[in-house]
Amino acid sequence: MPRPMTITEKILAAHSGLDEVTPGQLIECDLDIVLSNDVTAPIAIKEFRKTGLDKVWDPTKIALVPDHYTPNKDIKSAEQAKMMRDFVREQEITHYYEIGCMGVEHALLPEQGVVGAGDVIIGADSHTCTYGALGAFATGVGSTDAAAGMATGQAWFKVPASLKFNITGELSEWVSGKDVILHIIGMIGVDGALYQSMEFTGDTIERMGMDDRMTICNMAIEAGGKSGIIAVDDTTRAYMTDRVEREWTEYFSDPDSEYAQVYEIDAAAIKPTVAFPHLPSNTRNAEDARDIWVDQVVIGSCTNGRIEDMRIAASILKGRKAHENVRLIIIPATQEIYRQAMHEGLFDIFLDANAAVSTPTCGPCLGGHMGILAAGERAVATTNRNFVGRMGDPTSEVYLSSPAVAAATAIAGHIALPGDLG
Repeated sequence: MPRPMTITEKILAAHSGLDEVTPGQLIECDLDIVLSNDVTAPIAIKEFRKTGLDKVWDPTKIALVPDHYTPNKDIKSAEQAKMMRDFVREQEITHYYEIGCMGVEHALLPEQGVVGAGDVIIGADSHTCTYGALGAFATGVGSTDAAAGMATGQAWFKVPASLKFNITGELSEWVSGKDVILHIIGMIGVDGALYQSMEFTGDTIERMGMDDRMTICNMAIEAGGKSGIIAVDDTTRAYMTDRVEREWTEYFSDPDSEYAQVYEIDAAAIKPTVAFPHLPSNTRNAEDARDIWVDQVVIGSCTNGRIEDMRIAASILKGRKAHENVRLIIIPATQEIYRQAMHEGLFDIFLDANAAVSTPTCGPCLGGHMGILAAGERAVATTNRNFVGRMGDPTSEVYLSSPAVAAATAIAGHIALPGDLG
């Protein structure tokens, strides 16, 4: 009899041809998808060339998404995108998303059905852990590991120990998945889950839609996690049905599986949360941060650029205008989300609020373009990282929040809650 295993251990065992695995064990896994973007793919392509191979392992299982500096902001970024484009054509890679049909990679791949339950996915981007919301093992790797994956279809891992976060009860008004994960990161710290799988359970999670679940798993890396994961349920199945391009496999943790630690969290205790500079763990309740005035608000990214995020922002912005001192930038994460928001009339609300609405791009999240901060400027953003200089000048500051707090802040000019607007 195999030992009782967590969902993560079961997925890794299945992909390594083993009956069981234990935390700390070194294994070699078969991969389902290898992902890279316009920042990391050029490095991976160069490393792949060094193998001497003419062809990638499987052109249907590699996804290349130019999203960080696109539409290209300068000659260098254009050259990087061209290298991707040329490689895609040479290798006949099927999962490539050019300008006009691309999106922010971690919103795009689930939307397009490229990833599904039970997969093992590596991506040369740290927020690849987003796909754990579908019941997959998904983790970020370096470009060299991505190159090896493209060449062989395999990767080695040290099996991570698992942490369980059991979240129960009703969330308060305006509290979302972003607040839940910021609360957890603030509780355990940026290294509180170092090289461990963060498994999210409980009736609070069960009531969440896929957008909130992806937000939570997206930021597992901000606690040092190797991955984030949520078991498949009817909500996941409804999302994947007629979407995921191949059969998926559902795995569930055994009732007596071992966890490095179990955290019991009362959802009612979680309030709208803001992460102050310069760490996602530097969290405070938004109601205690109203003295922070800002110059810019960004609503978007792989964390909070999905349709529900757009709807929440629109519900707060409707009939109001951004503060005269605030630049409000809204970036739907994919073309489909862009189209849906447009047809639902959300763009009219955004434009009436004096917001700039962008084509999908990572842009300002990493200080790339579409919203760079000058010296001393402050931004509230629905992004996932607020390190020194993350969005521009090293003396600028980034405060992380939910779309609800970000939209209210854009109107008030300082960090605010929707209820503050009257």
